[in-house]
Amino acid sequence: MNVALVINPISGGGKGKKVGQRFARELGQSGVHFTIIQEESEQQTIATLNRIHEKDAFSSIVSVGGDGQAHLLFPFAIDWKVPILVVPAGTGNDFARSAGTFGKNASQLVEALTRTTPTRIDMGKVVRGEEITWFGQVLSTGFDSLVNERANRYKFFKGKIKYVIATARELPFFVPRTYAIELDEIAFESGAMLVAIANGKSYGGGMLVCPEAKFTDGLFDVLILKPIPVKEFVRVFPRVFSGKHINHPAVEIRRCSKVILSSKAIAYADGERIGELPIEVRIVPQVMQTWLL
Repeated sequence: MNVALVINPISGGGKGKKVGQRFARELGQSGVHFTIIQEESEQQTIATLNRIHEKDAFSSIVSVGGDGQAHLLFPFAIDWKVPILVVPAGTGNDFARSAGTFGKNASQLVEALTRTTPTRIDMGKVVRGEEITWFGQVLSTGFDSLVNERANRYKFFKGKIKYVIATARELPFFVPRTYAIELDEIAFESGAMLVAIANGKSYGGGMLVCPEAKFTDGLFDVLILKPIPVKEFVRVFPRVFSGKHINHPAVEIRRCSKVILSSKAIAYADGERIGELPIEVRIVPQVMQTWLL
């Protein structure tokens, strides 16, 4: 076994470094051969991973960080056909929540890595022209993407507080978009405050946008939130943390394996910017291996 232990030291306000150190100690005590990769940028991480893998191929990847770090490493796990263990140490940790690694300590996670068999899971594949992007959790467009855009411009706020502030600033001026939507072979138009394409059940640090979504069913759960007044949105929004928002009459959820979206809007996936619509999104069954606990 040759493990790539990839640590994002600044994720979660420095939590990544501390969690990574604990995991490395536990991994060392297990007798497993591993290489720590802890770089200052995504570009350096990618370059180091490729360089070491070419000399001594990795048998598995451990991601210590948040959803952004896992998102960065998913293509390597898929291309190299090796399993990835996501150790939560970020702000949202939504992939870890869906995988069941959230809340587990370093000893439990090392035991899973060394003594249990990973599971093949589905992944989302985004196609925009020649560009392909993989995601594990949720791709969304609409109000939440605009909040992300605004939050990413804030330089003096860190962590969840910047998203709270961005939400408060964006909501009074938000105008629902009209989307051209194709779900498998069914095409229609709909006004929407947001559209979420879910492979995993949550995003945004535990918001259960599609609480019935599963990694292993070969389908997306697609949520469409029809336009509602701002006051109603504010009243209903807290229900997303329990998944009870799906009972609201403005919420529609459908299941499919391919989605095409067109609108004057942008999309985010796993909390990372995908770009402007139109986009095509497909589920790719059992394309990646990970540990489900």
